[in-house]
Amino acid sequence: MLSAVFASRELWQIIGLSLVVSLSASVAAAIIGLPAGAALAVWRFPGRRLLIIAVNSLLGLPPAVVGLALYLLLSRSGPLGFVELLFTPGAMVLAQAVLALPIVTALTHRAIEELWATYGDALMDLGADRWRALPALLAMGRLSILTAVLAGFGRTMSEVGAIIVVGGNIAGYTRTMTTAIVLETGRGDLPLALGLGFVLIGLTLMISAAAFALAGRPTW
Repeated sequence: MLSAVFASRELWQIIGLSLVVSLSASVAAAIIGLPAGAALAVWRFPGRRLLIIAVNSLLGLPPAVVGLALYLLLSRSGPLGFVELLFTPGAMVLAQAVLALPIVTALTHRAIEELWATYGDALMDLGADRWRALPALLAMGRLSILTAVLAGFGRTMSEVGAIIVVGGNIAGYTRTMTTAIVLETGRGDLPLALGLGFVLIGLTLMISAAAFALAGRPTW
């Protein structure tokens, strides 16, 4: 039965959309979260400690609450209703990026803070200011940075609550692997749900292994 499932066009359409949405959200979270986390580690400014506490507090953001907040923002009567993003893949990317952003930011902050405490004075003695020190710190902490990005990617790939609310789980348009697993399990279509589950686990493992290999770290 699983062989018939893997021959299904619907399955591969769901897989493709899941990858596009999750990777897009992870990239968006990394673009914002990496420099934000590094800045929190290197610079001192009023309110910095409160920001660090807030970022770490948001690590456990309830997905359903995030989905509801975005729904209210993006609905026709909401302040951002004019962009007509609700029940589209774009809304799903936004929801997943919001959930992944605190993870990437917090883990980057912790990694760069340790490096700055160890090598910051040496870098400054060599004539580098804080801006010039950032690339060196990010390079030295690339494995920790990679871990932060992968943690964010893991959050996006496994997310279901927020994207159901803002995406609507529309067949052929906003249905991802996680939302399809929930739907098909409820329908009793266990072969499709299991097939999607196997693919989801396999893709996550392959992407993680490839990323660590590119970083020059053995995956075994």
